[in-house]
Amino acid sequence: MILKIFSTLRDSLIPREQPSGRPSKPTAATGLPVAVGPWLWPVTPAILEAAVMAAEEAAVEAAMAELAALLAPAAGEAARAGAAEAALALSGSPAGRRLLAGRPAALSALLELAAGPGPPAARHAQACLVNVSAEPAARGPLLAALPALLGLLPGGPACGVLANLCRERGAARRVLRGLRERGCGLAPLLQALGEPRPPPQLGPLLCNLSQLPEGRRGLLDRSRCSVQRLLPFTQYKDSTVHRRGVVGALRNCCFEYEEHEWLLSEEVDVLPFLLLPLAGPEEFPEDEMERLPVDLQYLPPDKQREEEPDIRKMLLEAIMLLTATKPGRRVVREKGTYLVLRELHGWEREPDVLAACENLIQVLIGDEPGPGMENLLEVTVPEEVERELRRRDREDEERWRRERRESGGSTPSPQEPSR
Repeated sequence: MILKIFSTLRDSLIPREQPSGRPSKPTAATGLPVAVGPWLWPVTPAILEAAVMAAEEAAVEAAMAELAALLAPAAGEAARAGAAEAALALSGSPAGRRLLAGRPAALSALLELAAGPGPPAARHAQACLVNVSAEPAARGPLLAALPALLGLLPGGPACGVLANLCRERGAARRVLRGLRERGCGLAPLLQALGEPRPPPQLGPLLCNLSQLPEGRRGLLDRSRCSVQRLLPFTQYKDSTVHRRGVVGALRNCCFEYEEHEWLLSEEVDVLPFLLLPLAGPEEFPEDEMERLPVDLQYLPPDKQREEEPDIRKMLLEAIMLLTATKPGRRVVREKGTYLVLRELHGWEREPDVLAACENLIQVLIGDEPGPGMENLLEVTVPEEVERELRRRDREDEERWRRERRESGGSTPSPQEPSR
């Protein structure tokens, strides 16, 4: 079971996407009959539809050419501001985003406007670029203009554009290289965390950059206390987007098992920040309360758990990764993690999160892995063993669902071994 859990977690550094529309799947064009003469081929609905589509395409091309011209500097300030507002409205639909993404001249003009002094035009251009950057076709032109985008950091729209671009590892690598070439690295992003209201898009950007080893190294830079700046945002209520991104970045950082002892030490003390959002208002007997970190003792009766299931799941996965090494398992056990998970297990209703909770509990209450398996992230699982583990997982899931139905929707938490 433990091997299966860690083989699934390994290499699962998934970037977090900005909210964006999903374009419908393109369909292949159908062939039309060749007309030899008007008397041989009647005007069918298909031919009429093709003619209308051709006329519409010509009109669209003309409109997009006019929009690009109005966005250009020669059009004048007032015309450019109106064109930027029109482009923003157009970017609100998948079809509009695709139209803009396929016109590098329009994107270049929008980038120039985004960096310009005119507040309304710049604001509209920035918001439009955030939308359009979700389209794969826009990534090439926008990455070609990377210096201009980096110059807009740490502004929220620039973070949003770069977060969308960095969903792909190649683009994330280019952004990190660009930040290094500017001589600042992640510093402007980390400094923005100290603002009274950090831009919400900052969290997803840090998460997507941390899918790469060099991004994680930047966040785990001990000399700059970088990762410590992320920790308070696991409980940040002002923006779910920012909180989700920061938790994703912390989860990714936990893949660096060489840093586990440091992350769990008093210098960082990451565990309470991961556990606190999972804790509820439950009261514990005095002997159990003393086993918990100080920050998790005597929580108020109105304490609420993290409301987003995907964030709860990432928090559990981060703790799971910290148990990949023997020293990590020892610390996580000693800090009373099981007690929080036991109460979470009785409260949780989302199957995926509940499964992640049960997996972590199994690691904590199970026997220590045998020789050669001290680091579970480095263990190679043979293919036949992988198949057998998947089969057992399916059986366990079916049994769990059956027991849950029979018990009216609740299942008892796995019991911690007596000490």
